[in-house]
Amino acid sequence: MALPKLVALDLDGTVWYPDMYMLWGSGGAPFHVDGDGTRSLTDRGGNKVELMGIAGQIIYQVKRDAKWVANDTKLAWCSTTDEPSWAQDCLRLFKASPGGGCGPLVPLKELADSEQVYKARTKREHFNKLKEELAIPFEEMIFFDNQMNNIHDVSPMGVHCVYCPDGLTKKIWEKGLAEFAERNR
Repeated sequence: MALPKLVALDLDGTVWYPDMYMLWGSGGAPFHVDGDGTRSLTDRGGNKVELMGIAGQIIYQVKRDAKWVANDTKLAWCSTTDEPSWAQDCLRLFKASPGGGCGPLVPLKELADSEQVYKARTKREHFNKLKEELAIPFEEMIFFDNQMNNIHDVSPMGVHCVYCPDGLTKKIWEKGLAEFAERNR
C-alpha cells in the first residue's frame, strides 16, 4: 500500500477538542496535564481539552512505526487556530503513545517535522510553506481536517484531503489511507 510522504493534521477539532477559541473568557493558558497526558489537559478555568479518537496513537505510529519510518514520512501540524500560543502549550503537554499502556510517552511537539500553527487567511498558505520547507509534492501529502471549507481550499492543490468531523478516529484514518493508496497506485 502506498503511504504518503507527509501527514498533515489540523489541531482544533481534529487532534483535540474544544477549539482554542472556545476557551476564551474564563479558560485558556496555563494548561495542566491530567494523568499521563495521553488523554486530556485542564486549562486555568477547569475546562478539559481532550485528544480526539486515537489521535495520539496515530501520531506516534507515523513517527515511530517501522513502515512509516522506512517510508520517511513527515508529520506536520497545520492550524489556523485563534490562539497559537495556547496550541503550542497543548503540543508541549499532550503525549503520544503506541497505545495499550505500553511504550514510551512522547510530547506531540517533539514528533512534528514542521509546525504551521499561526493565523492564516487560508490553509493554502500552510501547504505552500510545507511544500517549500519539506520539498514534498502536494500529491504525496494527506491532510485531515474537521472543517469542510479547509478541505475545499486545499484539495485543488493536489493534496489528498480527508474530512473528519468527529476528529482523528481509527475509521477515518484507515479510510483516508486506503483512498490515498488507491489514488496513488
